[in-house]
Amino acid sequence: METVEVNSVSLKRPHSEDGVANADEIKRQKILEKSKAGNDSGQSIENVTEQPGDTKSEIIPNEESEEQEEEELEDSDEDGDPESFADMMKHGLTESDVGITKFVSSHKGFSGILKERYSDFVVHEIGKDGRVSHLDDFSVPVDDEDPSEETFTVLSDEDKQRLEELQLFKNKETSVAIEVIEDTKEKRTIIHQAVKCLFPGLETKTEDRDGKKYIIAYHAAGKKALANPRKHSWPKSRGSYCHFVLYKENKDTMDAINVLSKFLRVKPNIFSYMGTKDKRAITVQEIAVLRITAQRLAHLNKCLMNFKLGNFSYKNHPLKLGELQGNHFTVVLRNITGTDDQIEQAMHSLREIGFINYYGMQRFGTTAVPTYQIGRAILQNNWNEVMDLILKPRPGAEKGYLVKCREEWAKTKDPAAALKKLPVKRCVEGQLLRGLLKYGMKNIISAFGIIPRNNRLMYIHSYQSYVWNNMVSKRIEEYGLRAVPGDLILKGATAVHIEEGDVDNYTIHDVVMPLPGFDVIYPKHKIGEAYKEMLVADNLDINNMRHKIRDYSLSGAYRKIIIRPQNVNWEVVAYDDPKIPLFTTDLDKLEGKPLPVLPTDGKFRALKMEFSLPPSTYATMAIREVLKMDTSIKNQTQLNTTWLR
Repeated sequence: METVEVNSVSLKRPHSEDGVANADEIKRQKILEKSKAGNDSGQSIENVTEQPGDTKSEIIPNEESEEQEEEELEDSDEDGDPESFADMMKHGLTESDVGITKFVSSHKGFSGILKERYSDFVVHEIGKDGRVSHLDDFSVPVDDEDPSEETFTVLSDEDKQRLEELQLFKNKETSVAIEVIEDTKEKRTIIHQAVKCLFPGLETKTEDRDGKKYIIAYHAAGKKALANPRKHSWPKSRGSYCHFVLYKENKDTMDAINVLSKFLRVKPNIFSYMGTKDKRAITVQEIAVLRITAQRLAHLNKCLMNFKLGNFSYKNHPLKLGELQGNHFTVVLRNITGTDDQIEQAMHSLREIGFINYYGMQRFGTTAVPTYQIGRAILQNNWNEVMDLILKPRPGAEKGYLVKCREEWAKTKDPAAALKKLPVKRCVEGQLLRGLLKYGMKNIISAFGIIPRNNRLMYIHSYQSYVWNNMVSKRIEEYGLRAVPGDLILKGATAVHIEEGDVDNYTIHDVVMPLPGFDVIYPKHKIGEAYKEMLVADNLDINNMRHKIRDYSLSGAYRKIIIRPQNVNWEVVAYDDPKIPLFTTDLDKLEGKPLPVLPTDGKFRALKMEFSLPPSTYATMAIREVLKMDTSIKNQTQLNTTWLR
C-alpha cells in the first residue's frame, strides 16, 4: 500500500498588493469595531474530539453576575467578516507544523468544506454497552413522589429572584418571607414544595404576621447545604442519579453543564458524564445528575436555547469519564469536487484500511503560539519562557481584549496593568496574571499553578502529541504500512517488540507507538533513535522524563498508529441552497420535521458520511484521509472564504 505526502491545497482569494504593510492592524481594527457593534460572523471552525477530562474551571455561584458578563464576552465572536478572519488566520498552524504529513491511501484527493455549518457535524456517543445515544423520548418517568406541575409556576419571578439571592448568599438577609395569597392549606403546601424543590439548601416554615400567612424560607445548614442536595426529600426506592440524554447545538459540554446548573441553582459538580464534546457541532450524549428529578430537568426544555433533554431514567450510579466505546459521527462535506470514482475509492480505503491516528489540529491551539511550545518549556523547566509564550503579543485572530492585554504586558511587564485590560479573568492569561500578582514575578511556578490542573497538563500532553505525530510520520515514511521487526504491539496492557520470526503474525493495525514518558519502551529500529534525537534537539532527556514537579512528570502511553473506523457508510447528494440541512437530526425527528427535499441535479454536490471511532481518536483525521487536504482552521477558513464569495 502506498503512502502519500500531503499536497498543499489553497483556494485563497487573491488580494491586491496595495496597502499590505498595515494589513494586519487594519484587519484587527475592523474586527474590534465589528465586535463593539455586536457582529457575529460565526466563521471560526472548531473540530469535535473526545477529550480525556474536564478542561473548564468550575463556576462559583456567588460570582454569577461576573460569570454571565464573561460568558457574553467569550461568546461574542470577534472574527469579523469571513475574508478578514481568513486573512488573519494566515498566522495559524497548518498540519505539517505539527507533524501531520502522511496518508495511507492511493486515491487522488479532492476538495470539500468541513463544517461550513455546525449542523453538518453530528456526534452520537456510544456507551460502554455499545448502545448509541439518541434523543427520541421527552416523556418523564411516572413517580407518585414528584411534585405537581403547579410547583413550577406558583412562585412569582420576584419571589424566585429573592430566593435565589438568599440561596446563593448574595445579600445579608437571613430569610425571605412570601405572602400566601388566597390562603389554603393546599396552597401553602405547594409553596413549601416549590421552595424546597427549586432552591436546594433552603428550609421553610409558616408564620402568622398581622393576620396574614407567610411562608418563611431560610438556610437549613449554612453554605454546605447548597453543595449537598436534600437527602431527606429523595425517595429511597428511587435511584439517586437521574440519567438523561443531552442534545446540544453549538455549545461544548462544560458550558452546557454550567448553564444547566445555573437554571437548576445547583453546583456543576453534581453532574457526571463519560466524555466532553466540543462546541461547533450537534452532539448527543448521556449525562447523570445527583438527586434532581426528571420532572425538573424536563421543565428546562421550555426555557433552554440550543439544548434538549430527554430519555430520562433513575439509576444508582453516576457516569465515569472514559467509560464509553467511542462516538458515531455523521458528517457532511459540502461543495466537493471529486468524481464518483474518486469518492468510491476514498471511502472504500477508509473502510478497509483506515487512517493514520494522528492527534488532530485542535490538540495544538489555533494561534501563532502552539500549545506544544508551552508544554516543551514546562518540561525544560524554563518558566520565564512559559510566562512569555502565554502572555506575549502574537499575530493572527484573537479577541480584542486579549490583544490589548498582551500589548500592555509587552509594554509594562506589570500584571496589574495587563489584568485591567482583561474583562474575562477566567481565561488562561487572566489566571496567570492573577497568579503573578499574588506570588510575584520571581515565583512563576506558583503563579502558573493557579491555572486549573487540567489546563496546565493540556500543554505537556500537547507536546507529547507533537512528538508522536512526527514520529509516526517518520515510521510510515521509513517502513510503510506493514509490521516490521522492532515495532511495538500490545499484549494486554503491556507493550512488547515484534521479533523477526513473529512478524508475519501481525499487521499495521496491531502496531502501537509510544507517547514519550518514563514508563514506556521505544521501537527497536531507526524510529527509536529518532525519538531520542527529537527530544535532544528540544533539550530534553528521553531517559529522564520525571519532572521535579510531580504533576509534570510524564509516564507515557501507547497509541495505535492506524485506526479502521466501524459502521462506515456514505452517499453523494446534490443541492442548490448552501444553507439547507442535508439530513434530519434527532430533534427534527421528534418534532416531525420532514426530510429536506433535494434536487436530483443541483448546482453543488456534498458527501454525507457516517462512521464510528473509539475514544481519543479524531474524526477530522479520518476526513483528512478521504479529502487528502489540510484540515487546519487556517486552510478550512480560506476554503469557506472562497466558498462565500
